Amino acid sequence: MSRKKKEAIILENIRIEAVAAEGKALAHVDGAVVFVQFAVPGDVVDIRVTKKKKNYMEGYILRLVSPSKDRLEPFCSHFGTCGGCKWQPLPYSMQLEAKQQQVYDQLVRIGHLQLPEISPIVPSDRTEYYRNKLEFTFSNRKWLDEGVDPDSLSEKERQGLGFHVGRFFDKVLDISQCHLQKEPSNAIRLFIRQYAMDHDLPFYDIRNHEGFLRNMVIRTTEAGEVMLTVIFSHEDAPAREALLDAVQEKFPQITSLYYVVNSKMNDSIGDLECVLYRGDEAIYEYMEGLKFKIGPKSFYQTNTAQAYKLYSVARDFAALSGDEVVYDLYTGTGTIAQFVSRKASKVIGIEYVPEAIEDARINAEANGIGNCEFFAGDMKDILTDSFVAEHGKPDVVILDPPRAGIHPDVAKVILNASPERIVYVSCNPASQARDLELLCREYEITAVQPVDMFPHTHHVENVVALKKK
Repeated sequence: MSRKKKEAIILENIRIEAVAAEGKALAHVDGAVVFVQFAVPGDVVDIRVTKKKKNYMEGYILRLVSPSKDRLEPFCSHFGTCGGCKWQPLPYSMQLEAKQQQVYDQLVRIGHLQLPEISPIVPSDRTEYYRNKLEFTFSNRKWLDEGVDPDSLSEKERQGLGFHVGRFFDKVLDISQCHLQKEPSNAIRLFIRQYAMDHDLPFYDIRNHEGFLRNMVIRTTEAGEVMLTVIFSHEDAPAREALLDAVQEKFPQITSLYYVVNSKMNDSIGDLECVLYRGDEAIYEYMEGLKFKIGPKSFYQTNTAQAYKLYSVARDFAALSGDEVVYDLYTGTGTIAQFVSRKASKVIGIEYVPEAIEDARINAEANGIGNCEFFAGDMKDILTDSFVAEHGKPDVVILDPPRAGIHPDVAKVILNASPERIVYVSCNPASQARDLELLCREYEITAVQPVDMFPHTHHVENVVALKKK
């Protein structure tokens, strides 16, 4: 017996009231909240409901009845399908207001933390072409617009190189132009796509784990250096070399050309060898006279210009006089550690990725910094009471963890170490609020500074300063 198809719920002439969490907007209908993507406060829309719960609904815009006076025309042709840059119709000033509110909501309304007044968010000077790293995926099942019959397309016409489409792990949107990274990013991607199709190189089948071309990563620097890493699913030396040679010939400005063979069931290359095919082993960024080496596996803030502002806030919040021992947790390639080292007695950096720590040591030596020590390993395993006893009690702890925040064991060691000040840099105010609740048993929050690293998205960085009670 077949299930009865649910009748579609259509809400008509609904006025969008405000920006909500996760990049959505909201309205109220009969006492229930409705969350809608790609909407701007002031829009009047018809909404197709996709989820209905007791107290809220979710849906998408079926028809834009009357656009808000604030609505902007999206600058990207892929808007609405691509999962990124969802706030393109929203004026940048309104984006900043929403991010400021997000920090307040997570720390105060939800986290119930006692805060001083939150400083106005630091805006990004660039709202387009601000990223220094992008990863693209090859797929033999590209996203097709509604009404396009996949059976009417040839095998080549179904291949795409771009970004994953939200909600569909095996669908990739074929990107013609991305406004996030400066050239030659778009030109390299389009050339590789066309070369692969002209030479019958199979794009990866994400479901069946077949095909040759899997992923590619492009990094660019402020100085114009370019690193390209092409990931293949298996070794085929003649095909691989021909492709890489063609790319290098077409784009002599590529500074570092790497390849990876990844036959695993997932896309992670952290445990795989990145083979240097041509050029230099690394590219470099510069900050206040410091030189930072970036390899194919290195973590570096993806908005270089804003990273300087972010790190400057962290250093100001650390309030160093020159005599302090500083622990920089989740140090990456040691950027923050070296950035604050001139005003510290000693800096200890800890990071999970061994290659990043090796880069951190190389960076420190190249920059003539002798007061930084770096250690690789899982934070909760490395940062123990015995480690603190061996390397010295920290006066200041700076931490910049991944989105999930810190492990409770790490929070416990920090509390046991009892530094005078803590500076918590976070890309996720929700997990930051959870961690701050633990730390605030013995610390009080003295300053909060949001920083916008990712225009046209709902993501926000937030820096919090704490001092011992």
